[in-house]
Amino acid sequence: MTRLASAVLAAALLLTAPLALRAQNSVPAGQGDAFKDTSMLKLPPGDRAVIIEWEDLECPACARAYPIVHTAIEHYKIPLLRHDFVIPGHIWSRDAEITARYLQDKVSPETAAQYRGDVFSNQANIASKDDLQAYTQQWFQQHHLQMPFVMDPSGRFAAEVEADVTLAQRLGLRETPTIIVVGPHGWTQVKDVTQLYSVIDATLAESPAHRTTAKR
Repeated sequence: MTRLASAVLAAALLLTAPLALRAQNSVPAGQGDAFKDTSMLKLPPGDRAVIIEWEDLECPACARAYPIVHTAIEHYKIPLLRHDFVIPGHIWSRDAEITARYLQDKVSPETAAQYRGDVFSNQANIASKDDLQAYTQQWFQQHHLQMPFVMDPSGRFAAEVEADVTLAQRLGLRETPTIIVVGPHGWTQVKDVTQLYSVIDATLAESPAHRTTAKR
């Protein structure tokens, strides 16, 4: 997808967001929303701002937020630290995330991001692990890639997904997507993705460099 097409899609999603962009609960309701351990919410050295996100590839709210988040990182030229999560009861998201990890390691991060975006776009047509397997086989063929007989024989990529889930549990994650903008003086959780741009603007305004380097 071109940058212009991404921006148009993101703008269209913003118009419908009040109804569409509700986060999906990852744990039973009524247990509170406060984060527990926020020690991992730090700005990497040399960056003015960063988006940290946990997503579940089977989560409809994550699918709707995906183009907005990725258009934002292109627009502001800031990094995205993406983490996986697996909502209890989601039957195929872990397998999809393992495939994305395989692509990131064996092909390229850009290819992995494309797979994630395409899975989100086709989420409504994937109802089972068999559906995901068929879709993934087709996706590999369309991209002229050889799909391995066993995606993760050593369990390495599954362990990476589980490490992200463990990190989310330390944080006290309650919903997906969980989107957090981190700046030089702290962090802000973006519970309404339509407010992402305004939160990034406010975060970047804390850095004097923003006045001369931000692109509009």
